[in-house]
Amino acid sequence: MERLEKGYIQVYTGGGKGKTTAALGLCLRAAGHGLRSHVIQFMKGQIDYGELSAIKRFEGLITITQGGRASFVDKDNPDPEDVRLAREALSLAGEIIKKAEVDILVLDELNVALDFGLVRLEDVLALIGEKPEKMELILTGRNAPEAIVETSDLVTEMREIKHYWKDGIKGRVGIEK
Repeated sequence: MERLEKGYIQVYTGGGKGKTTAALGLCLRAAGHGLRSHVIQFMKGQIDYGELSAIKRFEGLITITQGGRASFVDKDNPDPEDVRLAREALSLAGEIIKKAEVDILVLDELNVALDFGLVRLEDVLALIGEKPEKMELILTGRNAPEAIVETSDLVTEMREIKHYWKDGIKGRVGIEK
């Protein structure tokens, strides 16, 4: 299998829906061409997201690792366990970058982990600086810091115009979960 000729840094950010979905869609497209992806989900864990079951069908091409708990993180007072899990997930990202065995590395909700103070911006920027030339790196999550935006090659902002959650509709299996 031919590897990517050049890998870029992409950011999916903004308050609208679809950031994780866009990143997973890119991994699915890449798998169709035999490229390998690893998705590290910051602040997500122990929830039965549909992508976890679906990705099993792409074993060897797409891997998802969760780095969080099922509970929401308190932005103003994050639990030390949430900080530990986020930093472990960032450390795993560093190992994956050093091994350079995957074509695409997705750091899902990393921008939120930064915004919540679970990981440090300087550590993330250092990690970005170590990205292999032929690896695509994708960072998702609202509130991408300006330094991340400046370092990236492609930035897409998802903007909410209207959302049914405001009418009390909960996350639905197969759509939001």
